[in-house]
Amino acid sequence: MPPVPTLLPADVQPRFSLVVPARNEERLLPALLTSVAAARERYAGGAAAVEVLVVDNASTDATAAVATAAGARVLREEKRVIAAVRNAGARQARGDILAFVDADTRIHPETFNVIHRALATHPLVAGATGVTLERWSAGLALSYAFLMPMVWLLRMDTGVVFCRREDFFAVGGYDEGRLIAEDLGLLLALRRHGRASGRRLGRPRGAKAIASTRKFDRYGDWHYFREMPRVAMSVLLGRPTADAFIQSYWYGDQR
Repeated sequence: MPPVPTLLPADVQPRFSLVVPARNEERLLPALLTSVAAARERYAGGAAAVEVLVVDNASTDATAAVATAAGARVLREEKRVIAAVRNAGARQARGDILAFVDADTRIHPETFNVIHRALATHPLVAGATGVTLERWSAGLALSYAFLMPMVWLLRMDTGVVFCRREDFFAVGGYDEGRLIAEDLGLLLALRRHGRASGRRLGRPRGAKAIASTRKFDRYGDWHYFREMPRVAMSVLLGRPTADAFIQSYWYGDQR
């Protein structure tokens, strides 16, 4: 895995800060960091303009060592809430643009160029690059298609989520009261915040990340249709049974 030289001199101010929350991700984190290294090298502003922060969420494996060996700046957050882990990285970030990506993802080589152009040429308050999947099947394709109308309607996507630093902190960052859907909550807050200045959410093209299908590998390619409607209703109705599934599905340590 090529190094990711993110330990910048004190007088070098990065343009981007990429925050990666990671809990026991020693297996998949190297692929992400390799893709980040390629994207940093392709960035027109120079590789030194992008810092990478891996926030180790109380891992019990070699996640921190893997990140350190790749040259990433490693932080530690004990609270087992993904929103808190993302916020911990944002608080230590030095870049004007904050970007967030999951540890089991691989980013596109043009990621930082695409985000830079989108923010420079469009009245955006925030956005996301979108994703494709690392493999496809009928179940995966239908699950993907099921979610796309909401993405088109709300202009809220996933992948690499980005915004300006001042806007992130103006809305209070990620809501740490949410166990899941924290990205959705942040984008909703940013959309409301941007209206006053005529800015909107964006889905810039040309830099889709590659999302892991490990949940589908574990639970089956059709499990969204079995489980997600029940989970959505349980969450909406405040039923405690939802928490058990959420803890197992999103916070379990199966890797």
